[in-house]
Amino acid sequence: MGERKVYLAGPEVFLPDAVAVGERKKAICAAHGLVGLFPFDNEVVPVEDGPPVSLLIYRGNLDLMRASDIAILNLSPFRGPGADTGTSFELGYLTALGKPCLGYTNDPVDYVERVRRGGPVTLDAATGYWRDASGLSVEDFGLSDNLMLDHAVAMSGHATLRRDARHDPLADLAAFEECVRLAAMMPHP
Repeated sequence: MGERKVYLAGPEVFLPDAVAVGERKKAICAAHGLVGLFPFDNEVVPVEDGPPVSLLIYRGNLDLMRASDIAILNLSPFRGPGADTGTSFELGYLTALGKPCLGYTNDPVDYVERVRRGGPVTLDAATGYWRDASGLSVEDFGLSDNLMLDHAVAMSGHATLRRDARHDPLADLAAFEECVRLAAMMPHP
């Protein structure tokens, strides 16, 4: 049995030092006997009259996800109250592939409370639902994000880890390292 490969998803790819953060994450994986696969591990070589770079990145990331045995996803809020949309897609894709997924967020606050940070959320007495300023319902299940994300992670056997690292939610790796320890203890398929 070879070393298990872990796909490392999250909005860290948008950081100015994304490659360095990816290398730190891969080093943490290696220290636990795992091989980290960071989205920037793709070799994107644009070809004149070839597919756009965005499509090459997409295809490369799909290849990395298919090659992985496990995934760890940073589901910390990104550009709003919820997880990064790309990371959310990756969680769905990995779940559909049957890959075990561990998730973490560096903002421990329930989703409905994070939506409140962006504007008023009021209780609709007639329905019992929370509503935002546009009148749209806001999930209030005591979860860290949309129920589809939290339950996709939970179906792999672990709830989304919540840590308070709001001081640096994309670079603080304490919750990530805890997920790596859990991944290292998971039985081989």
